[in-house]
Amino acid sequence: MIAIRHVRKWYGDYLALDDCSADVARGSVVVVCGPSGSGKSTLVRCVNGLASIDGGTIEVDGVSVGARGTDLPALRARIGMVFQSFELFPHKTVLENVTLGQTVVLRRDRRAADARAMTLLERVGVADHARKHPSALSGGQQQRVAIARALAMDPVAMLFDEPTSALDPEMISEVLDVMTRLAADGMTMMVVTHEMAFARHVADRVLFMDRGRILEDRDARDFFDAPHTPRAAEFLSRVIRHEPLVPVAAPAS
Repeated sequence: MIAIRHVRKWYGDYLALDDCSADVARGSVVVVCGPSGSGKSTLVRCVNGLASIDGGTIEVDGVSVGARGTDLPALRARIGMVFQSFELFPHKTVLENVTLGQTVVLRRDRRAADARAMTLLERVGVADHARKHPSALSGGQQQRVAIARALAMDPVAMLFDEPTSALDPEMISEVLDVMTRLAADGMTMMVVTHEMAFARHVADRVLFMDRGRILEDRDARDFFDAPHTPRAAEFLSRVIRHEPLVPVAAPAS
């Protein structure tokens, strides 16, 4: 589904991504973790072309992201993206936020867009707030609206860039529960997060990054039980020791 091959990314003289290669299989959940500044968010943003690459290739469902002639807006419409800061339109209602992309990009008629939006808002547990503006919602509710908005575009994969970093523990649980249900439904997901309980229970694979390199690309259980590199072992010992006890619903069997 997502194939990342020898990707490099420079910001001026700073090498943000250094020869990164990884695969995200269809229907799998891959968590990208590592210390701040390790390149996690940059890697995910390169997957849908929000950040350009300076070397290597990225393909999503057979489409080369950086190739000349690739229709990036069309590709981005097929890759859901959820940011840490929600990115909702404050002057539009929750329902309008979820229908806008459907009507403008997918050319879906308004009645069908509204129906799809309400189905997804019900799915993420905020249908009762459809007529409100984002400012009337909690952070966790706004993030769930952002997830519904991304799902409304019928994406082939979902990218999450630290979706819980701006939330308090109770709201984190709300958002992680929605993401866990998405994983159980078979959505292909690439998730940048420090929520190691989520990674341990939901991820199929873990990419551990440091200084722009992917140091480990492992089955999630193996990564947590026996990290291969001293840097990953150090990171896990620090993060897990200080991680709040946020309940994560187990994925459906």
